[in-house]
Amino acid sequence: MADRGKWRDRAARRRRSRSMLRKILRRGFFALLALLAVFVAGFLQFADTVASMQPPPAPRADGIVVLTGGFQRIEQAVELLKSGAGRRLLISGVHPATTGSQIRRNTQSSADLFRCCVDIGHEAIDTIGNATEAGQWIHDRGYRSILVVTNNYHMPRSLLELRRVRPDTEFIAYPVVNSDLKTSNWLRNPLFIKAILLEYAKYSIASLRDLASEHLGNN
Repeated sequence: MADRGKWRDRAARRRRSRSMLRKILRRGFFALLALLAVFVAGFLQFADTVASMQPPPAPRADGIVVLTGGFQRIEQAVELLKSGAGRRLLISGVHPATTGSQIRRNTQSSADLFRCCVDIGHEAIDTIGNATEAGQWIHDRGYRSILVVTNNYHMPRSLLELRRVRPDTEFIAYPVVNSDLKTSNWLRNPLFIKAILLEYAKYSIASLRDLASEHLGNN
């Protein structure tokens, strides 16, 4: 009888263990679903925000900063400088082997314009580096407002990093729309989905980093 009682106790413990494991797995599954839903909702909101970005109709600021990553961005920034939208231009994150003369020729600009009003930054290798490089440039010149030129889906993270470095500076977005989410069926383009998902993930990580820093600072 004692052996039978021990067997029943062990069986009951096994049933309780299996029941507890099922509860943990079920709760973990629903938690994972909730996290996935939050991620998807955030991604769709991010994509909609990016798709809605438009350049200001009459851009004007003390200076202009363009974050490299495509020739179209630099060309647009130089055109803004030529039109008087800013007094000076910083081209941030230029490859060390690329010279100002090469950029000038590619943008069909005058040597006088580049000598007068264009600075080339070679130090930055990523968006955080762009913000650091631009922040020092802004500080050195005492600028209060900056036109930021970069790709539309890169703009949210660029503004986030720039405002972290220079919270007292007004940054005005001038997105270069070479990825038109409004008119193109981007959901059928795996390469573009991958690119914008990666950018959204980077933006989310940067946002969480700033929230964590703010929380620690308050404590």
